[in-house]
Amino acid sequence: MATLHYLPPVKPSAIALGTVFNHVASLAILGPVFGESYRKAQAANSAEEFFKSKEAASAGAAWGTSLTGSALQSYGVAALLQATGTLSYKGAAYLGALIFAASSAPSFIAQVFTEKRPLDTVAVGALARTFETVGLSLFLTWWGVRQNPLN
Repeated sequence: MATLHYLPPVKPSAIALGTVFNHVASLAILGPVFGESYRKAQAANSAEEFFKSKEAASAGAAWGTSLTGSALQSYGVAALLQATGTLSYKGAAYLGALIFAASSAPSFIAQVFTEKRPLDTVAVGALARTFETVGLSLFLTWWGVRQNPLN
């Protein structure tokens, strides 16, 4: 009797390191949020006043959701790498590019042609998302995603 794995097992260390990798890339985007919160913390009369402020709650929520999203994305990319049997960096780059095309490219095209956003803003976002998809795929391939090397 064959078993079907709907959620492929992935090394916990690959998820953890992928989360750190992806979270660092996300922080590049969220940096301005944290930077402003930090300046407000310095300007506040006390640390207690800052932690009760709306800015602290907003920064904490942004950090928490970013960390959770990074962990889920790391698992998803690692599971795809494992499910497809991707072992080479070239294959990982292709898989990362496909993930980018499926998840991010449509919004960037809409930002350029429909929303008429400045190209430099769109380019920075596209670069960050490329790092989070292609870069994450390459990083996880380097680290290895299989729980058991004999699988």
